[in-house]
Amino acid sequence: MKDKIRIYCKNTNKYYHITAGMCLAEIYEMLNINLRHLCVGAQVNNRAEGLKYRVYNPKDIEFIDICSPSGMRIYVRSLCFVLYMAVDETIPNSRLRIEHPISNGYYCEINHRQEITDQQLAQIKERMTEIISRNIPFKREQWHTKDVTELFREKKQTDKVDLLESSTMLYSNFYRLNNHIDYYYGALLPSTGMLYMFDLQRYEDGMILIVPDRHNPNDLHKVVNQPKMMKILDEFTRFNFIAGISTVGKMNKAIIDGMTGDLLKVSEALQEKKLVAIAEDITSRKDIKIVLISGPSSSGKTTFAKRLSVQLMTNLIRPVAISLDDYFVNREHTPLDDNGGYDFESLYALDLELFNSDLQKLIDGQEIEIPTFNFKTGKREFTGKTLKLHPSSILIIEGIHALNPVLTQHIEDKYKFKIYVSALTTISLDDHNWIPTTDNRLIRRIVRDYQFRKYSAQETIGRWESVRDGENKWIFPYQENADAMFNSALVYELAVLKSHVEPILQEVPKSAPEYTEAYRLLRFLEYFKPIRESEIPPTSLLREFLGGSSFIY
Repeated sequence: MKDKIRIYCKNTNKYYHITAGMCLAEIYEMLNINLRHLCVGAQVNNRAEGLKYRVYNPKDIEFIDICSPSGMRIYVRSLCFVLYMAVDETIPNSRLRIEHPISNGYYCEINHRQEITDQQLAQIKERMTEIISRNIPFKREQWHTKDVTELFREKKQTDKVDLLESSTMLYSNFYRLNNHIDYYYGALLPSTGMLYMFDLQRYEDGMILIVPDRHNPNDLHKVVNQPKMMKILDEFTRFNFIAGISTVGKMNKAIIDGMTGDLLKVSEALQEKKLVAIAEDITSRKDIKIVLISGPSSSGKTTFAKRLSVQLMTNLIRPVAISLDDYFVNREHTPLDDNGGYDFESLYALDLELFNSDLQKLIDGQEIEIPTFNFKTGKREFTGKTLKLHPSSILIIEGIHALNPVLTQHIEDKYKFKIYVSALTTISLDDHNWIPTTDNRLIRRIVRDYQFRKYSAQETIGRWESVRDGENKWIFPYQENADAMFNSALVYELAVLKSHVEPILQEVPKSAPEYTEAYRLLRFLEYFKPIRESEIPPTSLLREFLGGSSFIY
C-alpha cells in the first residue's frame, strides 16, 4: 500500500491526505477544485510548478490559472514551443528567434531579419493549430548538463550550447515535443491541447505571437501598433547581434575571455551617443522651451535627465528642472483609488490648472512663484521661491505623466519636446527565452529600494503588481507620443546587479507569497556570469541603483 501524505490546499483552506507520488493534475481533479479559468499549474511551497509535478512530501499547494503572472508564463512558454515546432516543420533548417514583447504580443523573426511571407505565416499558423489539436504531451527530462549541451550541439542549436556551456549547474532540464527538443527555465503545460487560444500576425519584417489577455483570459490581447518602440528595440537588437552578444551565453563567454572592459565601454558609449543625438535634436528646434521626460518605475529617468542636462549645456542651453511633486493638490483633494485610499499616481492628484498657468507664464518670459509641497502636512506652500527663464533656458520636467497630453494641454506643441525612457532589455537567454523588461526593472528597483529606501525585497515585490497596474494606466498608453525614445538598459547590467540582488532576494522568507517571485528571479540570475561593480563608471545610468554616482540625487 502506498504511503499517504498530508497536504494543505490554499484554494480551499483545508488539509487533505493524498497518495504519495500523485501529480498536481491528479490532486486538482481529486479535490474537485474549479478555478474560474484554465488551471495551468500550482504554487508548491510558494514555488511555481507544472501540473505534472509529483508530490512526495507534505506541501502547501495553491492551484493557479492563467490570470496569475506565473500561470501566464507557463502558457506562453508552452505556446512558444509549439511555434518553434511549427516553424521547424514548415521551414526546415530555419532559425526562429523570439526577440521581445511588444504591441501586446511577442515579436519573432526567422533567419535573422528575413521577411516572412503571407504564405509562410499561414502555413506556420495552420501547423500550430494542428499540433494543438493533436494534444501532444510536453515531456520534461533531466540529464547531466554536459550531456544536454551535446544534445543541443547535435541539433545545431548553438544558442543553447553557449548558455549551457557557461552554466555551473550539474544537471539541466529540457523538454521534448515529439522529436523536437527545447530548453526553458520554467514549467510547461502537460500537453499542447490545453493551448485554447492564440494568434499569429505579420509585424514589420517578422511576426507577432498573440496570447490571451491575463486580465480577460477569454479574449486575446489587442495588438497596439508601436512603430517608435519597435524602431529602438530593433536598433539595439541589431547592435547586440553585430557585437556578438545577442544572448546571455555569448555575453558569458565574453566575460570568461576577459572582454568585460570592452563590453562596458561600448555599451556606455552607445548610450552616450543616443543622449548626444537627443540633445542635438532639441537644440535644433528653436521654439522648444519644455522637455518632458516620462518612463516606468526604475527606468533611470532621473539619471537620464541629469545626463541630458549636461549635453544641453554643451550646446549653450541652460536646463532648469521643475518637480511635478510640488504641484500636488492638497491631500484632501487627492483622488481615491479602488480601495478608498489616496491615489497619488493619478494624473488628477496634480493641480493641472496651476501647472499649465505657470508654464505659460514662464514661456512668455514672466516670473512665477514656485510652490513647494509639504508632504508632512499634505499642503502646498508658497515660500517666496521664484523662477524666470533666461532666453537660453529650457525647462526639464520629469514624471510618470509627462507624455500624457492632458498634463500640458494648454501649452502649444511647438514648445514641447517629449522623451520616453525605459529599460528595453534586448539581450536574450537564448533564441526562445527572452528577458522581460519588467524583470530588469524589478531587479533594479529591489537593489535601489534596499540600499537607499531601506525596503526589503519582500516589500518591493509585494508592491510591484500595483506599480505595474499604475504604469499600464498612466504611462504605457502615451509612450508613442514621444519625440524621442531612450533605451536605458545596458547589455551587461544584469551581470553586475546579480551580486547585489541575490543576497537581498535570499532574505525573502520561504513562507511568504513573495517568495514565488524571489525564487524565480534567483533561478534566472544563475545563468549570468558576474561582473564587478568597480568597473562601472561613476556617470553610468546604472549608478542610480548601485550608488557611487557622480550625480547628486
